[in-house]
Amino acid sequence: MQYNSAMDKISERILQELTRDGRISNLELAERVGLSASACLRRVQDLERRGVIAGYRAVLDRGALGIGFLAYVTVGLNSHTKASQVAFEQAMGRAPEVVECHNITGAVEYILRVEVADLVAYKRFHTDVLGTLPQVNAITSYVVMGSPKDGRG
Repeated sequence: MQYNSAMDKISERILQELTRDGRISNLELAERVGLSASACLRRVQDLERRGVIAGYRAVLDRGALGIGFLAYVTVGLNSHTKASQVAFEQAMGRAPEVVECHNITGAVEYILRVEVADLVAYKRFHTDVLGTLPQVNAITSYVVMGSPKDGRG
């Protein structure tokens, strides 16, 4: 991971360690980055205060939650208006199947990360959610077969 050039090497190491394990104790973190516990805590608090560290979250085992199907879905809109974008984004905000929604450049306007139990659940989402939105013009699904590298945990 590359960081802002204004950030020093110790702060970069702190961020790398926290990205790997957000629940690491301050004492263990300090040892790993070569600082005293108090200096390390000050650095972490400064990174939080400046908004570099925006929060901490749990990494979930999707299989244990019954989520066995993952697809990336590109969506093209039939109108390139602000109203179309807002309506689509609001609909995706209400769709629990959509865990990520990104407005992108290129041939389509959006890419979604969709996580559901299985193919039947995905077909239901594709038909009953995406298929009913009047602003949607094109849908292409990319089913994930495996994830040899996934930085989300």
